[in-house]
Amino acid sequence: MADTGIYLFTGPEAGEKNEAIENIRQTVKKQSGTLDEYKYYVSDIRVADVVAQLQNVSLFSSALFIVLCNAEEIKNKDDIKQITSWAASNSSNTLILVTDEFSVDKKLDEAVPSNHKRKFFELFENKKEQWIVNFFKKNNFNITPDAVSEILNMVENDTETLRSECSKFLYCFERSHTVSVSDVNKILTHNKEENAFTLFDSMCEPGKNPNQRFENAVEILNKIRISKESNSVMLISGLAYCFRQLKTWHALTFKGKVPSTAELKAARLDSKTNQTRYKNASAVWSPGVTASILSLLGATDMAIRENGTAMEDTRLIMMIYSIVIKNGLYCAQYE
Repeated sequence: MADTGIYLFTGPEAGEKNEAIENIRQTVKKQSGTLDEYKYYVSDIRVADVVAQLQNVSLFSSALFIVLCNAEEIKNKDDIKQITSWAASNSSNTLILVTDEFSVDKKLDEAVPSNHKRKFFELFENKKEQWIVNFFKKNNFNITPDAVSEILNMVENDTETLRSECSKFLYCFERSHTVSVSDVNKILTHNKEENAFTLFDSMCEPGKNPNQRFENAVEILNKIRISKESNSVMLISGLAYCFRQLKTWHALTFKGKVPSTAELKAARLDSKTNQTRYKNASAVWSPGVTASILSLLGATDMAIRENGTAMEDTRLIMMIYSIVIKNGLYCAQYE
């Protein structure tokens, strides 16, 4: 270990970030022999309690390893002072501050040595494609370019999610198999877990009236909330991505225009899955309504970040109600 046990990992690329955390965990465990490990979220625990835990010496293990998520929410001066004071104490314990944002409070950032800080940027589009090709190649599989595009259109594009979803193919086919678009639709559709994309689809499902779409969306939301995808900030981010794509679809098809293949590919709307998704969505939400919904998503995200988990589920349900029933208009209660 270096002269302090504090680290700061920022940025949205969860896969590489988790690999880096695991590498540090393995190093600390090898050095200390035994390890007490904890993972907390800032909104769910007092920072003072985390620092007190770091300061205590365990009778049963030689080191403590804590990952503290949503570090961008640490803004209280006393909380920051306690962390910076502990960081300067040359403790043998480890605290890794994690955030999907790119920065934290300036004083908190300054408490972390530069060699203990790392930003995890989302991969560029061509890097994502190459990551998938390399994943299958490493496992003695092949994959067609169209199948790569289809995976990227169906799966959230951080490497942690991509690894999880691509691993499913390894159990379904023999080695040396070439994964096709048909395989992708078969495996990822039949085995998919609920996420922001399936929630979006339920809110604009053809042949359903608004009340039916709302009921289905709430059912999917409840499934998401009890799954590993339960982080509300990431869920809202996923929905915002869908509605930004819908905004692009509206622009590309304005006044009946037929977009070119190049335009669709540049906007990642070239797959049949995405074209069907946003064609259905455009029949429900106009360009103006789409803009209102994006504002609503931003306001909900800010309210949850500021107020924590106390009213989180209620805010999410009201958000869906506003999107499906009220066309993006904020409402304070059900009608």
